[in-house]
This record gives sequence, C-alpha cells and structure tokens, in this order.
Amino acid sequence: MGEGDDCTMIFLLRRLAFYIAAFFVAVTLNFLIPRWMPGDPAGRILMSMRGRINPDQIESIRAAYGFKGTLLEQYLAYLGRLSHFDFGMSTVNFSEPTANLLFYAAGWTLFLVGVATAISFGIGIAMGIYSAWNRGGFFDNVFTPINVMLNAFTPAVVALLLWYGFTMEWAIFPLGRAQDTNLVLGWNWESVANVVWHAVLPVASIVIVNFGAWHLGMRNTMINLVNEDFVLLATAKGLSDRRIRNRYVARNAILPQITSLALTIGYVLGGAFVTEVVFNYPGLGKFTLNAIESRDYSFIQAQLILLTASVLVANLVSDVLNVIFDPRLRVGGRA
Repeated sequence: MGEGDDCTMIFLLRRLAFYIAAFFVAVTLNFLIPRWMPGDPAGRILMSMRGRINPDQIESIRAAYGFKGTLLEQYLAYLGRLSHFDFGMSTVNFSEPTANLLFYAAGWTLFLVGVATAISFGIGIAMGIYSAWNRGGFFDNVFTPINVMLNAFTPAVVALLLWYGFTMEWAIFPLGRAQDTNLVLGWNWESVANVVWHAVLPVASIVIVNFGAWHLGMRNTMINLVNEDFVLLATAKGLSDRRIRNRYVARNAILPQITSLALTIGYVLGGAFVTEVVFNYPGLGKFTLNAIESRDYSFIQAQLILLTASVLVANLVSDVLNVIFDPRLRVGGRA
C-alpha cells in the first residue's frame, strides 16, 4: 500500500468517524426531546383506552416505553434497544412493534425515492452535458429556461396538479395507493405491473421537481471547466470532441453533482413525503403524518433515526465515490 492509499484510507476513516459522531448526537437528541415534552406515551395510551385499562398499570406501560428509571438508565436501555432495532411499540397500533410499521413504510418510500432519484439524476445530467456542450443552441435556449421555471415549483404543487389532471379530469391513472385493494402482492408480472402503474404519477411528480436542478448544475459546472488548461491541452493534442466532453469535462463536472446528490437526499425525502400524502401512498410520509396527528412518539422517533442514518450513509457513499472518481483525493487524501 503506497502513501497515496494510506492518505485515502485516513481520509475515509476520518469521515466515517465524523458521521458516527453525528449519528450519535442525533440519537441522543432523539432520546431527549420526547422527555422534555409534557406528558409521555403511557399517558397517551391511557387517554386512548378511555378506561379500558387499569390506571394502576401505568408504570408497566411507562417501563415498556422506556420512561422508567433515572435518565441515564433510560438512555442506556434506549441504546440497547436501538442496537437490536427495537423501536418500541406503536402508541396508535398498540401491541404492534414500531419496527414492523417503519420497515413496511420505508420499503415503499425507498422504492419511490430510489426510482425517482435515478431517473431525475440521469435525465438531468444528460441534459446538462448536452446543453453545456451546445450552449447558445436551440436545446440550451429552450430547455434551460423551462428547467429554471420547473425548479421553482414545490413538490406539493406538482403532485396536486398531476393528481387532479390525470386521476380526476382524465382518469388515466389510479387515484392513489400503491396497488389495487383486491390485489395480493407477490413476485409475479401482475403484481409488478400493478405496482409500477400506481407509482407512475408519484415518481413523475418527484422527477419533475428535481431533474431541472441537475440539468442546471451540470450545465454551469461544465461551462466553467471548458476553458480550463487541461481541456485546452486535450484540444491541442487533437483529441476528439466526444472524448474531451466525456472523459475530461463531464467526468470532472459530475463530481460536485455526486456531492450534491448526497446533500439533497433529505430534500428529496421531504418532497416524497408530501407526494405520498397526496397520492395516499403507504410510505413514510403517510405514516409520519398519521403518527404526528395521533402523537405516536415511537414511530416519530424511529422515523427520525432512519432519516438521519439515510442522509449520513448517503454522504459517506458520496465521499467514497469522490475518492474513486477524483485521482487528486487518492493522492492527497484531502477533500
């Protein structure tokens, strides 16, 4: 292992340590905030039961939700449960483990966000490359202003417009949900086609809001790189325009986009939450809204931990990809 490899490993380990510390801080705040609020989930359960549960059982319920003992004892027990992915019991669906609800909802959100992000990133980057390399042309003059306008739209507006236009006015797509109510999901073409058909509008609403940002970001970065010395040298050496565009300009311009992709995960998830509510999609957005309305502390806490972990993992993956694509980081080991 050379000196460059050692520097790269130190850089990645330093970033990993930072993300672990950030996650630890987020987990600690997630533990403390509900305890700073008036009341606790046990009181919420007693109120919802309306006398069907003996008030003398309050202590056992408080213990089940980790509100018994000193603050330090509660915190250590909380960390122990998290290490086993035990997020407690839902205060709304009493006796239902929060983890079951969380992972069910997260699966649908991951599908929605993953597909929409891949499509919007791919379309945006491709449009940005073509627009920058042919700046001032018809494509650039038409689609760049359009994407500037689309970039100003909020996910809620786009989702509502698509929902009203394509489900109420023209009735082309289903009103909502992730699949037909009478369909038993399975690994077969009928289920896959049904799920994809229901996901068209939710995915489209997320793509429309996000792909313009990638187009504009890639376009502007490439334009700034066109007159760099390494590009002029490649041109002087007689390399083809296609090779210069793809191997020299686009490859360097995509590095900031990869970093931005990780930084915008939280924004994309927020947009997906709104989209899920509009289309009654059974993802984290719909479940979180229900949890907030019913004060289901266990689910809200678990959802915040999952979001924090998702953003931190995305940033770590971004750091690794930057090291892979940027030789300067492999040599210098610095960001």
